[in-house]
Amino acid sequence: MVRLHVKRGGESQFLLEAPGSVRLAELAPLAARIHNGRLKVQRLCSEMEELAEHGISLPYNMQGLTDEQIGELKLKDEWTEKCVPSGGSIFRKDEMGRRNGHAPNEKMQQVIKKTIEEAKALISKKQVQANMCVNMEMVKDALEQLRGAVMIVYPMGLPPHDPIRMEFEDKDLSGTHAGLEVIKESEAQLWWAGKELQETKLLSDYVGKNEKTTIIVKIQKKGQGAPGREPVISQEEQKEMMLYYYRKQELLKKLEEDDDNSFLNAEWADNHALKRQFHGVKDIKWGPR
Repeated sequence: MVRLHVKRGGESQFLLEAPGSVRLAELAPLAARIHNGRLKVQRLCSEMEELAEHGISLPYNMQGLTDEQIGELKLKDEWTEKCVPSGGSIFRKDEMGRRNGHAPNEKMQQVIKKTIEEAKALISKKQVQANMCVNMEMVKDALEQLRGAVMIVYPMGLPPHDPIRMEFEDKDLSGTHAGLEVIKESEAQLWWAGKELQETKLLSDYVGKNEKTTIIVKIQKKGQGAPGREPVISQEEQKEMMLYYYRKQELLKKLEEDDDNSFLNAEWADNHALKRQFHGVKDIKWGPR
């Protein structure tokens, strides 16, 4: 199996395995499907963290309003009574005004938070460092875990306007910021070594017959042109180099500022140090203790 290190915008995303005989017309949509699935898991985790802290989402016409404004407009959230978390709720006001503040109790919060950690770990970028490949089964598993946690904590379901329910129902993201990151399968395009991988060809047409090959590919939308080249050195290496030269420069400045005879105070410049060491009288202090 050929291993593909998939990147997006210069950042590592995930590892994907595919046989050399696979057509690029099938591989590019698969990479896009995994990419979009990982984004979906990340969006759900972000919203579920808010769900655990501040309860269900308020209706659109109540979001961002103060309690006084809601009272003046005589608005009421009918979903607060319908969507009660298991074991009751504790009030924790949402300063952003997006959620109703009726959060699940501590036990149910832990159910959500633990599930979020497990789901994030499945599709994490750290899987690249661990040399672990990500496939659609793992993405689906993460989504099912998140769905199950929501059903446990909110057996009556969530309001239709809650972002979490909308994600599970695959609502259209067109016109949203999240929608800009999504790559449609029909628009997915893979690049390797500055070349576009043509859909009509096989993967082996580019990487040869060696099934143990690992290549770095970049995924993006069609029509965006060639992606930027990989930097010669990584950001971490660049930081280390800058720190090294900064320290060297500071040392040179310090040496210039020091008196030329300052070395005479150093231990290695003491003419009598060897004699005192043989006599066993090194480091004797005559002052009071």
